[in-house]
Amino acid sequence: MELFVAVLASLFSVVNPLGAVPVFLAMTPDYDKVERSRTAFQTSLYVIMILISFFLGGAYILSFFGISLNAMRIAGGMVILSSGYALLNGKFAESRAINKQVKAEALVKEDISFAPMAMPMLSGPGSISLLISLNAANPTWQDQLLITGVIIVTGIIIYFILNLSPLLFRVLGVAGLKAISRIMGFIVMAIGIQYAITGVVALVKTLL
Repeated sequence: MELFVAVLASLFSVVNPLGAVPVFLAMTPDYDKVERSRTAFQTSLYVIMILISFFLGGAYILSFFGISLNAMRIAGGMVILSSGYALLNGKFAESRAINKQVKAEALVKEDISFAPMAMPMLSGPGSISLLISLNAANPTWQDQLLITGVIIVTGIIIYFILNLSPLLFRVLGVAGLKAISRIMGFIVMAIGIQYAITGVVALVKTLL
């Protein structure tokens, strides 16, 4: 249970579906309730598939590129730190490569659930590097099954948040969502620093 809660808190903070609410609404201005619900469901499904694929393939990815766990922790920590800094400064969309051109393209696309919503908006480099590191640090099948369950739960939470995005936007408003994003940004920065420190300490111990 301790591992489940810790991974869920870390993954939810890095993915930050609340920060995606304004972007999701901006890309679906003409959607009715059914269309928005379907898009939210497909987005959450794609996120689950993408994250589970990278998580279960984490060991093979590290092995193929000859990357050590410590190097992945340091690099992943820096990516997560950068993402948290962007959240703290109110630049969530920009940090996920969502610019004006991407938004304009999304408005004329028939389906935005895979791109840009699922990737890179929600399942970006930060969450992927986090899960690859978790895969290497938790090699037992019990832990990996538990973390896979966390990914599925995160996907379910994403669906409910995106599906309720109009209500959340009305209740919280732009100021409320930005305030939450800033808080999440601080937490994400702390997660990134912790991962980088863990990697550096372990690397120094290995060299010594």
